[in-house]
Amino acid sequence: MGWLTQGRGWRIAAAAAGFAVLAGCDLPRGAAVQSEVTRPPEGVEADFAVYPVTRDRLATYAAWPAVGEDRPQSWVPRSGGALSPVIQPGDRVNITMWQSEDNSLLSIPSQKRVDIGEMVVSAGGTVFLPYVEEVRIAGMTPDAARRALQAALVQIVPTAQVQLAMVSGRQNSVDIVSGVRNPGSYPLPDRNTSVLSALSLAGGVAPELRNPQLRLIRGGDVYGTPLAALYDTPSLDTTLRGGDKLVLEADGRHFLALGATGREEIVYFPKEEVSVLDATALMGGMNDARANLKGVLILRRYPVTAVQPDPVGPANAQVVFTVDLTTADGLFSAGAFHVLPGDVVLATESPVTAMQTIFALVGSALRISNQVN
Repeated sequence: MGWLTQGRGWRIAAAAAGFAVLAGCDLPRGAAVQSEVTRPPEGVEADFAVYPVTRDRLATYAAWPAVGEDRPQSWVPRSGGALSPVIQPGDRVNITMWQSEDNSLLSIPSQKRVDIGEMVVSAGGTVFLPYVEEVRIAGMTPDAARRALQAALVQIVPTAQVQLAMVSGRQNSVDIVSGVRNPGSYPLPDRNTSVLSALSLAGGVAPELRNPQLRLIRGGDVYGTPLAALYDTPSLDTTLRGGDKLVLEADGRHFLALGATGREEIVYFPKEEVSVLDATALMGGMNDARANLKGVLILRRYPVTAVQPDPVGPANAQVVFTVDLTTADGLFSAGAFHVLPGDVVLATESPVTAMQTIFALVGSALRISNQVN
């Protein structure tokens, strides 16, 4: 029996030695533990600052400079316009004259209707009428232009009555470039046509577009806003002008998801503001077997110009925010703290996971030893 006792003692000693060796080794795992990220190596000065995300610090962090914003932030508010278009150079007008005379300079005997035809409004804003020469109609509504043409024709046809139809040219149209079902150039029905009205003419927003971002190109200026803002605030549904260009595009802002979560990848913002709680859901949730709920980290890089003594600004350009999801304060704070474009959201590994790995390896070693004996 002595050899059995000796064998058992050898196995225990081997297991203890193996446990000690494993405890001092870097075990394979999917993410860092919190202390590895938030504490610099011994003897090395930290080149980053660490801040906890708590309710009493939220206002301080919110006052620090925003990062990762590369979209135009100004927008043009709505302004009322007339319910009628205004003729511009490049528009086309189709002119028909009616008369009661049996004969005139523009007709043959017994002809009552004369189709003068379609004409393009010149760069100078005029159209040409036979025997009348140039008549300026740019800047007029179609009805005012009709009266001006009729007054000119009455000089040669006393009973003339004019009918005018207008087809909008480039200066009375908008280009809807992308992000809609039917992109193209669309004439403005009147001077009160808004962005949402124009988008509806183009078939509406493409359904696959993620958190649509709207750009308005007007002359040499570019304005931008989330499309959802126009739904929420009608005063932002700006009135369009001829020559405007509308571009709808998916929100390109994103953060990087890493660690003990369901997804490790680039995650795009599905809405305008994404909180830490939103981010954990977008990442596929915390891995129950691996994640440390007390160690959700947000890694952010601020511009050097933002570095200020706390609480005016971050004490370092590189900042690690720590979130504890096991307390009420931490959960409420995580719901109010915004992830910014370019952030890294890291769900750290639980220290218990490493211990479980060690015990599993030691248990395997003991089972192998038992089988050998």
